[in-house]
Amino acid sequence: MKKLSNEVWVYIEQRSGKVADVSFELLSKGRKLAKEINGVLKAVVIGHKMDSVVQETFSFGAQETIVVDHPALEEYKTMPYSRLVSELVGSRKPRIVLFGASFIGRDIAPRVASNTVSGLTADCTNLQIADVTYQKKDYKQLLLQIRPAFGGNIIATIITPDNPVQMATVREGVMEMAPLDKAVNGKIDKVDYVPGDIDGLIEIIDHHQEESKVNLKSASIIVAGGYGMGSKENFSLIHNLAEAIGGEVAGSRASVDAGFVEHERQVGQTGVTVRPKLYIACGISGAIQHRAGMDESNKIIAINNDPEAPIFGVCHYGIVGDVEDVIPKFIEAYKNKLK
Repeated sequence: MKKLSNEVWVYIEQRSGKVADVSFELLSKGRKLAKEINGVLKAVVIGHKMDSVVQETFSFGAQETIVVDHPALEEYKTMPYSRLVSELVGSRKPRIVLFGASFIGRDIAPRVASNTVSGLTADCTNLQIADVTYQKKDYKQLLLQIRPAFGGNIIATIITPDNPVQMATVREGVMEMAPLDKAVNGKIDKVDYVPGDIDGLIEIIDHHQEESKVNLKSASIIVAGGYGMGSKENFSLIHNLAEAIGGEVAGSRASVDAGFVEHERQVGQTGVTVRPKLYIACGISGAIQHRAGMDESNKIIAINNDPEAPIFGVCHYGIVGDVEDVIPKFIEAYKNKLK
């Protein structure tokens, strides 16, 4: 059997020199994967004036960073970026390549996978290395690409044993971001930019970017409401509790679909993945789609009038009762404790 590459690559997504959190999360996970296969962790950086970005990759464990730096690459454009990554992957054939499941990651990853005939699994929530027996063949140290499937009703483990390069896009927030205490003294591999025929097919005339006013990922306390809140008026109880204890407001997909809360506050498989110190789930049944976005919370309190609700299977403290009765008592008890 041909010896496989032992390189783990992470594509570093950046805009104007600011690296997306998911790229740092993937470098943190990539360190563990590279260690398991006795391999090397490499970052791939494309852009202009990327010196500070390169140094940041070393702070998260990259042992080598491949850099393509040129004024023509200052703004992300699908054609040149995907072409460059495809050429690098095609010529060097790393073992594993990871992208964030962001707008950019979902744009570039399938193009690279198609151009290099590589295996790709989208929207992974976990990655592991394991020996696998498949169709009576033994495969050593395959990448297990784990993600919800069939609307989140099952968790699927996907392998691509017949492809030398295994790729995955990973959702933001599902991997822990873990910078090193001391940055790696990493190697910089500078690759010259040679323009391609397709690079100029798309031109950016202008762009407008507005930062989100909601940042659930950094919130230490989150109060989330589900469809069990009953109405948008009742959902105001979630806002009241969050305001009382200094938390952020969130919601399940069902509550978002019902119009109780805006989509940017949705937690779950099709929303944001969070890891707060305290997560209070109110009127949320706890379907697997929602649990995928919050089950790594340090402490979970659940309030639901159904004692058989799945949310009670993952919470640390459960309260069986009507949210309209329990939440005001929560607020009153908290305020009295402060007096």
